[in-house]
Amino acid sequence: MSARKHLLTDVALGVVAGLAGTWVMNRVTTFLYEREDPRARQREDAARHGQTAYGIAVEKAAAAVGAGPLPQEQQQKLGQALHWALGVGGGALYGALRGRVPAIDAGQGLAYGTAFWGVVDEGANTALGLTPPPAAFPWQAHARGLAGHLAYAVVIDSVLDAADRLRH
Repeated sequence: MSARKHLLTDVALGVVAGLAGTWVMNRVTTFLYEREDPRARQREDAARHGQTAYGIAVEKAAAAVGAGPLPQEQQQKLGQALHWALGVGGGALYGALRGRVPAIDAGQGLAYGTAFWGVVDEGANTALGLTPPPAAFPWQAHARGLAGHLAYAVVIDSVLDAADRLRH
């Protein structure tokens, strides 16, 4: 198989793995959020002003093309679609990088999950004006986000490991 075809296969498998990883991440973070100390949840909700980073991203995109403001239900649906797209895209990227970038898959994907969390949750969201700075949130929010991204990455790595075994 040519290197190009092999890369496209790895990206396609990464998409599938990203779907599985995003599904698991959602379950993990929801489970943790529902069991968090109510004071931590209130502090986080206050910092977010009742909005998610994805919802704000959708509002900003709609405003940029002259389509905003969006009804709350549409904003939530599009925000969820954006969340899933980012998860699928992260899986595709991991599929492309795994086996090509040394140590990207260290710890069954834990290195990638940690980097993904740090870049997106702790960095890009604030830099893009989608969330307040990390200090505005309780430690529980950061820990939940990290746990979710670690679960996500372990799942995508495990799905790709299984695909490798089937291909060889």
